[in-house]
Amino acid sequence: MTTTPTSATPSLTPDASASGTWLLGDLPVNRVGFGAMRLPQRGEALVEGAVPRDRGEAIAVLRRAVELGVNHIDTAAFYFSPLRSANELIRSALGGPYPDDLVLATKVGPARDVTGAWSEHARTPQALRGQVEENLRQLGRDHLDVVNLRVLGTDSIAERFGALAELREAGLIRHLGVSNITPEQLAEARTIAPVVCVQNMYGIGVRPEYEDFVRHCGEQGIAFVPFYAIAAAGRQGGATVPENPEVLAVAEAHGVSAAEIRTAWTLHQGPHLLAIPGTGDPAHLVANVAAGALRLTPEELALLDGAHRAAAA
Repeated sequence: MTTTPTSATPSLTPDASASGTWLLGDLPVNRVGFGAMRLPQRGEALVEGAVPRDRGEAIAVLRRAVELGVNHIDTAAFYFSPLRSANELIRSALGGPYPDDLVLATKVGPARDVTGAWSEHARTPQALRGQVEENLRQLGRDHLDVVNLRVLGTDSIAERFGALAELREAGLIRHLGVSNITPEQLAEARTIAPVVCVQNMYGIGVRPEYEDFVRHCGEQGIAFVPFYAIAAAGRQGGATVPENPEVLAVAEAHGVSAAEIRTAWTLHQGPHLLAIPGTGDPAHLVANVAAGALRLTPEELALLDGAHRAAAA
């Protein structure tokens, strides 16, 4: 399922392969990938009236990510701001043609109208098919590598996941994942079709009650791909809250940023953990990739694990 990296320290020019690899179904990816949510705008994502990011800057960051060995990009059709769409930026930057080893993972379920407002009519099987087709058009693909069903609530997902399973059988989707789900919903999905990844919110001090669930995914050969692993409580606004002192102490010891320590901790939670930090800043991109080569000592992990568990107290 995975290979273990051999490098113990990040190089001056980092490469995502230093983080090790994992198979999403039959698709090998480096464990440090790239999340496209922050790419279309500056500041808070997924809000109406966001300030569009400079197009050339966004395209340059995507191309630089691939140069640094990133071959797993997480995106969605609802990642957009006025004038900018993450999928369109990805296609313009990388789709002429796409690199052979590049894996594009998208998600469906939520949807936004042209103003950026969230739609309340996006969760029917028919709507999900429309969203898959929209992602195909925007990305310029004849199939999607991975599609995650993004879930709100704890109700049955059988009808919605079944609709995606039908599209997988039709060849429009290669692999399926689930996002923002409970263990019970994952078990339900797996009775319908294979699941290659779970995307849930998780990180240092964020939902420590998920630890058993994280381990369970690894035991089943399912990748766990946490979102907001760096932003934590800041969510789509970014890392805007005061940083944990334990994280800062470990960051100072390594001479790196707190964000890099958060990413490194994520990867240390198991070989099936994949990181998808996002940024529109070239320097932050390099740091995010470099975090894949950081090796935390047992003492540092114990310190960070304590801070993580303390959030449940």
